[in-house]
Amino acid sequence: MRHNKNFNHLGRQSAHRKALMANMATSLILHKRINTTLAKAKALKMYVEPLITKSKEDSTHSRRVVFSYLKDKNAVTELFRTVAPKVGDRPGGYTRILKTGFRLGDAADTCFIELVDFNETYGKEVAAAAKPKTRRSRGGAKKEAAVADAAAETAEGVVAEGGEVSEEASVKAKAPAKKVVAKPAVKPVAKTSGAKVVAKKTGAKKA
Repeated sequence: MRHNKNFNHLGRQSAHRKALMANMATSLILHKRINTTLAKAKALKMYVEPLITKSKEDSTHSRRVVFSYLKDKNAVTELFRTVAPKVGDRPGGYTRILKTGFRLGDAADTCFIELVDFNETYGKEVAAAAKPKTRRSRGGAKKEAAVADAAAETAEGVVAEGGEVSEEASVKAKAPAKKVVAKPAVKPVAKTSGAKVVAKKTGAKKA
């Protein structure tokens, strides 16, 4: 029966359990990720998250309260200087538990417990999966508008260019017609007629 069982005692006396939680919380704050059993990770989650909430208010009183639980100056400094500014906007849920299977020997459930905001790999994957959706929804209307504007500009340009080309073509069509008719008709006739005249004159003199 589960009467009066408010938390997991982890098979330890209170002094041993408090020392275990303080050491695990210190390791989690300093290393941002630790490997342990599932039962200890769940107990640590309940132990360390109130301390992270307390660290959002950087005061002497808050530091002394957190130090009374962690009993490590380096961990307190890391918590208030590095962890608290990064999780300041998050309303709870600072840790994540990832199951890793069963331990050889006693088949205990093992897992990773980590600080959510310090897992850069998982954060990049989530961002990469979320960005294409927003880009598609926002970029679709912009692309359609850009295509419509480009089509309108090209249509106007084609009409304007077509008018100019038609005028130039009409002018060019009239001008070359006169030149082509005049040149071939005059030059060949002049050359042949001159040659014939010279030949006739020389022949008449010889005779």
